[in-house]
Amino acid sequence: MSKTKKVAILYGGRSVEHGVSVNSARNIFEYINKDLFEPLPIGISKTGQWFLTSGVTKDIEQGKALGLILDAQRPGFTLLSSGDRIKVDIIFPVLHGTDGEDGSIQGLIKAMDIPMVGTGVLGSSMSMNKIVAKRLLKEAGIPVTNFVTFHYTEKDKISFKSISEKIGVPFMVKSASLGSSVGVSKVKDEETFKTAVDEAFRYDDYMIAEEFVVGREIECAILGNHPPQASYPGEVVINSKYEFYTFDAKYVDPDAVKIELPAKLEPAEAERIRELSVKAYEALSCEDFSRVDLFLTQDGKIYINEINTIPGFTNSSMYPMMWKERGIGFTDLISRLLELAQERYDRSKRIERDFNSALKF
Repeated sequence: MSKTKKVAILYGGRSVEHGVSVNSARNIFEYINKDLFEPLPIGISKTGQWFLTSGVTKDIEQGKALGLILDAQRPGFTLLSSGDRIKVDIIFPVLHGTDGEDGSIQGLIKAMDIPMVGTGVLGSSMSMNKIVAKRLLKEAGIPVTNFVTFHYTEKDKISFKSISEKIGVPFMVKSASLGSSVGVSKVKDEETFKTAVDEAFRYDDYMIAEEFVVGREIECAILGNHPPQASYPGEVVINSKYEFYTFDAKYVDPDAVKIELPAKLEPAEAERIRELSVKAYEALSCEDFSRVDLFLTQDGKIYINEINTIPGFTNSSMYPMMWKERGIGFTDLISRLLELAQERYDRSKRIERDFNSALKF
């Protein structure tokens, strides 16, 4: 890539994971190879306004207000104060959760016809929705835990008894399309069940109840396309004061978890985890990079928990740590992701968008 590549780093967004996005983008802005790329931080406020910021900051609205140029012949952004056009060569979305990781931003960028890092519309939307993802993984023969699903219109009919008979107690209740353990609860009885259902529907119209798995929390980083590569797995060892991997355990409490890199696994276990992670990545049409979260039980069973198509890049995030353990540092990893995005965009130009026929219009 030439030294003139301008990279728009999208961060913030209208999501409960807004703060996590800011922290991830801050690291990408800091570690991107500035000899090769010129980073342009573009923050999206919690109300959905876009701003060009001088650096990655939580005070997004202090930046310069932007408009989007939805013209595939000359796409980009415009400063609302002056009308000046800002052209970018590639976009790196670092948006977690709703309106960032679910295919919506990916569709907008595709319409602008600008190269973009990460999974496109199809893979993003399928992976973000835990219900759709689990159904597709199950159809592909990839092991997932037992689950049941509900829409908000069924809220008053959801029964603790019927769910517990199907998947046992305790079980997990989750919003269908969120990450970072937001809208997630562990249910042990009727009282915790009602609170969990209210919490799940607070953030989504769909909820999923999943079988609780007693096992090790394993993660695997995937990088590349056709074929993708899997890192060696890592393990998240959670402090016993937490009953599961909560938001606070992930991002707030520095003593909540211990990271094992590489995870202490038998060679056959590690290889099976890597193999299943790649299969899940391909089954959900992921591109460029993702982090696969898995469970490993004491009797050796492996279950795919979920896939994160825009994994965190914070100081405590497993995705960059797993590649660092393999010898790929933060800066080189960012460069590789930008190269993958450009290569994929260039390949996409072979696809015809016009069809000559006898149709008159």
